[in-house]
Amino acid sequence: MEQREIVVIGGGPAGLSAALQAAHSGARVTIIEGEKRLGGQLIKQTHMFFGSHKQHAGTRGIDIATLLENELRALPNVEIILGATVLGYYYEDGALTIEDHEAFRLMIPKRLIVASGASEKFLAFPNNDLPGVYGAGAVQTLMNVYGVKPAQRVLMIGAGNIGLIVSYQLLQAGVEVAAVLEAAPQISGYLVHASKILRLGVPILTRHSIKEALGKHTVEGAIIHRLDDRWQPVPHSEQQITCDTICLAVGLSPLCDLLWQAGCAMQYIAELGGYVALRDEGMQTSVPGIYVAGDAAGVEEASAAMVEGSLAGLSAALSLGYNSPADEELTAELRQQLDDLRAGPGGAKIRSGLEKLHPTADNPKEVT
Repeated sequence: MEQREIVVIGGGPAGLSAALQAAHSGARVTIIEGEKRLGGQLIKQTHMFFGSHKQHAGTRGIDIATLLENELRALPNVEIILGATVLGYYYEDGALTIEDHEAFRLMIPKRLIVASGASEKFLAFPNNDLPGVYGAGAVQTLMNVYGVKPAQRVLMIGAGNIGLIVSYQLLQAGVEVAAVLEAAPQISGYLVHASKILRLGVPILTRHSIKEALGKHTVEGAIIHRLDDRWQPVPHSEQQITCDTICLAVGLSPLCDLLWQAGCAMQYIAELGGYVALRDEGMQTSVPGIYVAGDAAGVEEASAAMVEGSLAGLSAALSLGYNSPADEELTAELRQQLDDLRAGPGGAKIRSGLEKLHPTADNPKEVT
C-alpha cells in the first residue's frame, strides 16, 4: 500500500487548481490523470475566457492549461502521474486501485479530491450509429488537439455554449456549418457566442431537433423537424439537410463512479447534469476526507471549476492542519468568486440546481 497525503483524481481545470492550492498550502499532493498530458478540456479550448483576471480572463483555454501545469511542475511537493486510470475505491480502508501503464498500484490517501470531469450525453434517433455522428468533444479533439479537419459540412445539435463555440471553431477551420438546432425555445449559451456564428450566416433554429440521420455507410444528411410547446414533433414540418457530419452538443453528465463506490450521498439534479454528491461549503462530501470539484460536482463553466478546485484543495489542506492567518480570508474570497460567476441570468440554471442540493424532510428520497 502506497501512502499519500492528498490525491487529486483528474488533471483538468478543477484538478489542476485543487492540486495547486493544496500544494501552496504546504500539503504533499499527488495528481493522477488518465491522459498523457495535463489540462483536460482546457487543451481543446482555443477561445478566450470570460470572468475576471483571477480566472485568467482574456486568456485562451489551451494557454491556461500550460500556465497551470508549469506552476504545478515547479512545486517540489507535487507528484504527477500521467496515463494512469483510477479503477476503484475501497471504502473499507480508503484504498484506490490504479492502473498505471499496465501495472496495478494500491494507494491510500489521507484526503481524496475527485475532479474526474463529465461524459458527453447522446441522442437517440434512427441511424445515430453511422460514421459521421460525433460528440462535440470528439470534434474539438480532432481540430484543436490533432489539427484534423473533421468534416466538410456539419449539422450542429445544441445551442449551449459548447455547441456555439465548437460551431465557431469549425467555421475557423474552414468547415461549413449548415445550421445549429436547439430544442428549447431559446438558446442556452451566451449571446456573444451566438452572435459570432449568426454574423457568419449560420442559422440557429430554436424549437427544432433531429428526426433521423441519412446515409448508407456514412452520414450523408439529416431530416430535422420543428417541436411544439410540449416538445413534440410538429406534423409536416420535416426538412432535409445535406451534411457529412452530425455533431451532438446536448450536454454532459458528471462522472461520479468513484463517489458512488465510496458511499457518498448522491442526489439527482437535472440542472447540474445528473447525479451529484452532496457536499458542504468546502466541497467535502458526506464521506469525511473525500472532496469533489468541477464537472464531477455539477456541470458548469471551466472558470467555476477552477474556483471549486481551489476551494476543495484549500479545504483538504486545512483539514490536515496546514493553515495560515490568510486562509479564512482566502476561503471567503473563493466563495465570493463562485457567487460572482453564477450571478445574473446566465447562472440562473446553476443557482436553481444548487438550491436543490440538500435533502429536505418533504422529499427525503432524492438522496441515495
